[in-house]
Amino acid sequence: MVHFLHPDLSPRTIVPPDAQKDALGYCVVQEEASPYSLVNICLNVLVTNLEKLCSERSDGTLCLPEHWRFPQELADRFLGVMTWQGKLTDRTVSIFQGNQMKLKLVNIKKAKISTTAFIKAFCHHKLIELDATAVDPDLPISDIIHGLCSNSWLQQNLRCLLLDSTTSIRQDSRLLLFGQLTGLRVLSVYNVCFHSEDLANVSQLPKLESLDISNTLVTDISALLTCKDRLKSLKMHYLKCLTMTKPQILAVIKELKCLFHLDISNHRQLQSDLAFHLLQQKDILPNVVSLDISGGSCITDGAVELFIRQRPAMQFVGLLATDAGYSDFFTAQQGLRVAGGANVIQISEALSQYRNRSCFMKEALYRLFTETFSMQVTMPAILKLVAVGMRNHPLDLPVQFTASACALNLTRQGLARGMPVRLLSEVTCLLFKALKNFPHYQQLQKNCLLSLTNSRILVDVPFDRFDAAKFVMRWLCKHENPKMQTMAVSIISILALQLSSEQTAQLKEELSRAVKELLAIVKQKTTEKLNDVTLLFALKALWNLTDESPIACKHFMENQGLAIFIQVLEAFSGSAIQSKVLGLLNNVAEVRELSSKLVTKDVVKHISILLHSTSMEVSYFAAGVIAHLTSDKQPWTSCDLQRSTLLQDLYVTIQNWPSSSCKMTALVTYRSFKAFFPLLGNFSQPEGQLWALWAMHHVCSKNPSKYCKMLVEEEGLQLLCDIQEHNEADPQAQQIAASILDDFRMHFMNQQRLPLC
Repeated sequence: MVHFLHPDLSPRTIVPPDAQKDALGYCVVQEEASPYSLVNICLNVLVTNLEKLCSERSDGTLCLPEHWRFPQELADRFLGVMTWQGKLTDRTVSIFQGNQMKLKLVNIKKAKISTTAFIKAFCHHKLIELDATAVDPDLPISDIIHGLCSNSWLQQNLRCLLLDSTTSIRQDSRLLLFGQLTGLRVLSVYNVCFHSEDLANVSQLPKLESLDISNTLVTDISALLTCKDRLKSLKMHYLKCLTMTKPQILAVIKELKCLFHLDISNHRQLQSDLAFHLLQQKDILPNVVSLDISGGSCITDGAVELFIRQRPAMQFVGLLATDAGYSDFFTAQQGLRVAGGANVIQISEALSQYRNRSCFMKEALYRLFTETFSMQVTMPAILKLVAVGMRNHPLDLPVQFTASACALNLTRQGLARGMPVRLLSEVTCLLFKALKNFPHYQQLQKNCLLSLTNSRILVDVPFDRFDAAKFVMRWLCKHENPKMQTMAVSIISILALQLSSEQTAQLKEELSRAVKELLAIVKQKTTEKLNDVTLLFALKALWNLTDESPIACKHFMENQGLAIFIQVLEAFSGSAIQSKVLGLLNNVAEVRELSSKLVTKDVVKHISILLHSTSMEVSYFAAGVIAHLTSDKQPWTSCDLQRSTLLQDLYVTIQNWPSSSCKMTALVTYRSFKAFFPLLGNFSQPEGQLWALWAMHHVCSKNPSKYCKMLVEEEGLQLLCDIQEHNEADPQAQQIAASILDDFRMHFMNQQRLPLC
């Protein structure tokens, strides 16, 4: 029941960055620290309870209640939430059939739906935009186009179509017939089985303004000349199948005089010098405001600077993984954003620009790690970009590993205190997701462990503490590095507080091995007479793990825990260690089937002495052990130990204690009062009853909002009333019971509620 409560060293409120110095950081804190909108909360509730709210058709798909109607904007957002949460399936997507929903901007990114489900759900709506990025292979791109073309309204009015794929390109001889989608202005077929013939078909679209053909099977881009007078944005990075010479490619680009944005960035490993030759051209891209040449070879500051000076309207240049971007020109040029690696600002732009491209994400994260190694400034905007990279590339080990290291740099020591809790929660959850995806990569595990040593994260931030406990316990049992061992032990000591008794019981094998390992650490330190931080954390961890956990207490006893703890008491005299040892013995003494094993000469000798300790905490915990052990007469009849003498000593000691509202160095806290109730109801043993009342009054006076509520929920008020009214009850016990009830009534009166007893 009793456990050690770590003091909360980190503030619960944060100070946002200076908006003048870090506008993005200020915005991120404002956004992340603000509550979710009511609309989003409602939509999340609807998605969570969709199965309960909907009826089922004969084919097993869901159907909304007949009277429900969603306006267009709300329907779009509802679909977006379903997509984000991964709830869009053939069974659920059917709610978009019919006219109850009016969709306009559709996002089915990464959805796992079939062609039939897609056509039934979406192709009758008046869509303007469709993002079908990374949809399941069961929904081929050719089927998407065919479904869209089946609606004459969509043929003329669909403006934006994103069909990017994240899987390897599958060879397909079929042409992608975009020609009927005459309203298209934006088309992206990144990493799609898209050929030169498809490009020729697309280039004839009368309204096409933006095209992304990156990493496709295009061999010849000459067809772009067909739309040279209307094409404003062209992305064609990593066109590995091009058979054209560089002069031929540049000749085509030179004709695209309406281009505002051109992306010819490339993997550095390919050693492409196309960008180098483009920069030498004097009469090319006269209206360009954005040029991405990241990863290009032979690119110099001088060449890029000259190109930009000739085009003063330029707003962005991509220079990551090149030798350019390091001169003063790029920091002095007002209004020019640079995605590069020269400084944190350039790296931040690169993380934002290349969030969907793993090759450049790795490069940017590596540069960020170097820049932030000794950072002293809180940068929430950059941490959020790191989180985006982790979320977008969950199966890319270099991205996950480097991002975890960057996250550590950005949150270490006091930097986490300036980060919004919601952002820290997302990063922590992503770290654990990476652990599951790469269970055998030790350095990634180490980074995750290091992140949990942060008191701000461990105490304030929501994450799956059950999974975290399993991970840390397994780590503790597998690794003997002293520093890592200390960190693991300290984390367990805190996580143990945050698990319910049911969760602790579910740990099973991990719990058994952790208790055994912690006891081994305590035994080693005791043998060496080494009173260090690892010993203190190990004692705290054992104390907290056994709190209201009979299984953990059983593991403790089965692994010679009692003998080891007696050695601890004999080797160390400090009150910090003594109180932790006695706190754990309290937990064991509360377990009826184990308490009798504590009735030994060694235990009685030590608790009799410690009962008279000058440390209030030590005396208090020793008294608790005595109260629980003496509540059962049976173990004392078979050994030559004086139970009555011990009880008399307990009674006199409690009489000499200060008021139960006094302060103690250690903050005592309880999960419940249930272990006190047998003591409260035992009028034949007023000594134990008196200790239980003193303990309850102590915590109620320190934290009335928690413990007064606990009294009501656990039906402890009647026991207090019984003591107050009992004719044979000890007068001091009656007095303390009355004080608890008075404090209880006062608390609820202050809360503007009627007292419940």
